[in-house]
This record gives sequence, structure tokens and C-alpha cells, in this order.
Amino acid sequence: MFKVVTWNVNSVTMRKDRLLAFLERERPDALCLQELKGIEEKFPFSELEATGYHASVYGQKAYNGVAVLSLKKPLEIRKNFGAADDDEAARFIAVKLPNDVWVMSAYCPNGQAPGSEKFGYKLDWFSRLRKYLDRNHRLTDKIALVGDFNVAPEDLDVYDPVALKDHIHTTKAERSSLKQVIGFGFYDTFRLHHKEAGLYSWWDYRQNSFVQNLGLRIDMIYATPPLAEFCSASRIDRGEREGDKPSDHAPVIAEFDF
Repeated sequence: MFKVVTWNVNSVTMRKDRLLAFLERERPDALCLQELKGIEEKFPFSELEATGYHASVYGQKAYNGVAVLSLKKPLEIRKNFGAADDDEAARFIAVKLPNDVWVMSAYCPNGQAPGSEKFGYKLDWFSRLRKYLDRNHRLTDKIALVGDFNVAPEDLDVYDPVALKDHIHTTKAERSSLKQVIGFGFYDTFRLHHKEAGLYSWWDYRQNSFVQNLGLRIDMIYATPPLAEFCSASRIDRGEREGDKPSDHAPVIAEFDF
């Protein structure tokens, strides 16, 4: 079995104990982290190595930051979208594992508000991600593209699609941009196993949102056909959104039988 997890930890420093406990409990083959909020020099490499994990990290002071933790040492590591891309935000890292699976951790821009400069940056970021995939990969590659996409793909993924219509995360422009990326040939592994509404991966810290299940599903594990065909299970670990000092995101887990 090959187990992949995505988790926006909203500060690896704040969530380090939770992270170590999660790794011990779940033992995923690859855990993709987003929003590390720290430079690589402050990443807990030694503690993770003690648990048996290799850490491929792309950090940034105070903001962003992505990582892939893997039981097997990666054969190759890529950061952002290549040398020609001058975006300094640490939002994307890809590793090739010894089983020939590419695992990609993505922290997509929030976008702030429709029509804003940051919204335009978000749409452009998705476009650059798709171009990166087209340049570097084929549909026959085993790819797990995972992360915090900051888009709820369908109304099914929103607690109140009427009230939140055309709000950030739910606009037609954002959904269309995400679909262009997924149009490379990805399957949403969670929806292969769960067709119902009311299943979310993010809940605001405010207004008792988690208890009321006022959430969004914006964290996904996408897989190309050679990987998706082996996806035997997928789930959201709501338990990690409970307790002391949780992230506002819950881990999403997918298992592949191969």
C-alpha cells in the first residue's frame, strides 16, 4: 500500500507535536505540508529523521512554505515551476520517489477578493502550474498533485453555496482555473469514494465554524490515471481539527494498493 496525505499545518512550529504524533499514528509513505511559515533552517529536520522520515522542504520566512515528508529518500526534488519562473513565493515542491511516483505539494494563493491584484495572481499561478505540468510530465506518469488549492471545486464542497456564491474560493474564475489544471488528466481521489455533501477540510477559527460544520473542501489529492486506478480509500481526518491548538485545516488521506 502507498499512503499519501496533504495537510496545511498553518505553522509547522505551532503544530510540530501534532505533526510528530500524526506521523507515528498514520505512517504515511508521503505527507505533504503547506503553510510552513518558516525558513528551512528552522524546520525540525532532526526530529523528523528520528521518526524515519526524509524531509524535502521549500521554506519562506513568516509566509507560505511547502514540504514533502517521505519514508523513502527522493530521487529528485524540484522547487517552484523552474528556473524561468521568477516567483519567489515558496508554494510548490515536487519529489520523485523510488517507486516512480511524483508527489507534489502545492499551496495555492488565497486570492484575497475577486477583482483584487492578489486574485489575478491566483489565476495566473494556476496557469503557470498547468504549463509546468505540460512541460515536464505526461499523462502516463504516476503523479499525486496534492495540497491546499484554496478553491472549493463544486457547490457540493461548500457549506452554503447560495450565501457564498461568487465569494473567494467559489467564483467561476477560480473554479475554471483549477479545472484547467485538473484537465491535465487528474482524478479527485476523495470523490472517487465519497459523493455526498457536508464533507470539508477547512473550517474558519471564528464563529464556532467547526462545531457547526460550516466548512469548505479546499484540500485535495489529485492523481493521474496510472495512480488513480489503484486508489482504494480516501478520507478526511476531522480529529486533527479538534483539541488543543489545531490547524484550521484537517489532513486529507488517500491510499493506493500497489
